[in-house]
Amino acid sequence: MDFKLTKEEQELKEYYEDFFREAIKKAPAIFSHGGGFEAIYSDDEGFAFHQKMAKIMGEKGMLSLPWPKELGGADASIMHQLIFNEAREVSRCPGFDFIGCGMFAPSLLVFANDDQKARLLPPIAKGEVQYCQGWSEPDAGSDLASLQTAAVRDGDEWIINGQKVWTTAAHRSDCMFILVRTDPNSSGSRGLSVFHLDMKTPGIEVRPLYYMNGSHVYNEVFLKDVRVLHKDLIGDEGSGWQVTMATMNFERSGMGFFSTGRKVMERIIQYVKTTKRNGKLLSENAAIRKEIGKIYAGLEAGTMMAFRVGCTQASGDMMAAASVASESKVFGTEFSKHIFDFATKVLGLYGMIEEGDATSLLNVVEEYQSAPGLTIAGGSNEVQRCIISWMAPLNMPRWKLMDPAALKR
Repeated sequence: MDFKLTKEEQELKEYYEDFFREAIKKAPAIFSHGGGFEAIYSDDEGFAFHQKMAKIMGEKGMLSLPWPKELGGADASIMHQLIFNEAREVSRCPGFDFIGCGMFAPSLLVFANDDQKARLLPPIAKGEVQYCQGWSEPDAGSDLASLQTAAVRDGDEWIINGQKVWTTAAHRSDCMFILVRTDPNSSGSRGLSVFHLDMKTPGIEVRPLYYMNGSHVYNEVFLKDVRVLHKDLIGDEGSGWQVTMATMNFERSGMGFFSTGRKVMERIIQYVKTTKRNGKLLSENAAIRKEIGKIYAGLEAGTMMAFRVGCTQASGDMMAAASVASESKVFGTEFSKHIFDFATKVLGLYGMIEEGDATSLLNVVEEYQSAPGLTIAGGSNEVQRCIISWMAPLNMPRWKLMDPAALKR
């Protein structure tokens, strides 16, 4: 198999790399520490730059590359989209709403009716709206199908009551796509539906959930008698689980894990080539050289895994896409932990401080602290392993609780 880019793909890669390299130079100082959610959603100046870049990218058609031309896209190939994703992730440049552009818009393309596509897709393509997702609840995190937020039909409207939690960017968002229970007699994944919700709708209250360092990325969202029009039901009533599963697949392509890891490793290599310990350069340490080699091999494997997710989605085989997307999510999040563990060890005692000459090169403290959470966010890796085993090609039977009477025998 030939993994080399064609001439046209290489030119695209260089174009996007140049664009993001120049764009990030104009970013506020907070992005010099690596960017990420804290820089975008917790900082007013950072969020303003995120919005500015979204509109610039929207004007250039970068937010809707794979969409059909009749819906404002460019009919770009999946390879084009992945080249764009990789260049953006390496630069850590904001402007791409990973929820609106990366998750909700692809779901709209598959499940929305013509009216919904005409209303909801153009503002996303232009970078004019910020989205959040209303999934997790206090008693429904990784087990999302146990959610209790309910919607009751009232003529041409639905009335929503309940609570969502760990809602990224809810305090910055214009809209939410929310998963609720529309059949009060249902349980598990049955009887769920997805709605598009304006965050200015009366009855919505957003409360912050602060990081230990004071950053504000996550939120609780309380919904009391919130009315949403029936025309904002995405897909059929009761089809919410199918819509959500497809959305999860889009979320889990995983390219960002490996692009970010590659950039960190470039800085680590620069650091070990210029830093001495006990009179010798760290690059001369055999254990360090071996570990760098192993990590680079893992990054190559992970990148190919991310490309495989995109290609499987492009083929239309969404059942297979669910499995490979979960594989990428598990490998990417756990490999990210390994990279930042290694980077912190290389820094030694400097790895525990946030400022200083040594850390200015790597800036790994925040990443090291947040990496474990990635194995839980977006569906815990334990759940992902179940999906991998249940779906093709393994098709393993679902595990059932053993009869308590059998345990006594």
